[in-house]
Amino acid sequence: MEIDNYKKVLVTGANGFIGRNLCAFLKEKGYIVRGAVRSNVRDVSLADEYIQVGDINESTDWQQALAGVDTVIHLAARVHIMNDLAVDPVEAFRKVNVFGTERLARMAAKAGVKRFIFISSVKVNGEGALRPYTEKDIPEPRDAYGVSKREAENSLACIAGETGLQTVILRLPLVYGPGVKANFKNLIKLASSGLPLPFKGINNRRSFLYLGNLMNAIITCISHPLAAGETFLVSDGQDVSTTDLIKMIAYAMNKNPLLFSLHPSILKALCKIVGKTEELEKLTGSLLVDSSKIRNLLGWKPPFTMEEGIKGTVKCI
Repeated sequence: MEIDNYKKVLVTGANGFIGRNLCAFLKEKGYIVRGAVRSNVRDVSLADEYIQVGDINESTDWQQALAGVDTVIHLAARVHIMNDLAVDPVEAFRKVNVFGTERLARMAAKAGVKRFIFISSVKVNGEGALRPYTEKDIPEPRDAYGVSKREAENSLACIAGETGLQTVILRLPLVYGPGVKANFKNLIKLASSGLPLPFKGINNRRSFLYLGNLMNAIITCISHPLAAGETFLVSDGQDVSTTDLIKMIAYAMNKNPLLFSLHPSILKALCKIVGKTEELEKLTGSLLVDSSKIRNLLGWKPPFTMEEGIKGTVKCI
């Protein structure tokens, strides 16, 4: 299987955190990159061209975006819903993540696309277990987003069986790197604040994935013949506690972290008062993935250590 056969790539969600970086990376590696965005086309220099496709759902017209494309990397997804009591979260996620994915995959198969790489989530497996998740585990998604990603995976399997479209599913833990937002960015701000932090001795373990490692894994999956039809969990392979992560971030910024212990019940009560219970659970809970399948089957190895990834991330904060 020649890489050139998969050279023309469509990246959906091209102006997102992962998409912007992926477009630039693929272009640098010699791929012909077309970015699809919902609206607000910008940063055209990161890809060879951008196409505005509007809302992603069961009726999106992908014909122009798919013309001449060999490989689709489907990043675009709905990942959260604002506090709107009138919106059914399951249906809102399903509209974009399931029906939108089905529509794109069927049109891709009809357009002659060879390979379809779907960016899924470890949330398909669950929210954490006593041991690392593997691809053989029975999926147990616990929220509407995870359920929608699992349903999309099932739909892709059906479409692949019907059409011969080569599908590859990548289930990711939290991805960090230059431009990261939300909880990881907040953690960087905390670690760099110089304030004493009550996270000493937190005995959890979490898997993460550096953006540079993800992009390398995606390139491997574009052309590797053994990737077709497979699902992979991907991570840096260095599982760390929240305490160790904060130290790693601080050291990367040439700072000495000030950590102290606080009884878990007190910490939980304080976070509840300020409405940060969910964030605390993500900080102190464990969620591990076993990425040995992609390493063994495809011979993939993360090109960056977690320490290198953290350094690359904090440079841009």
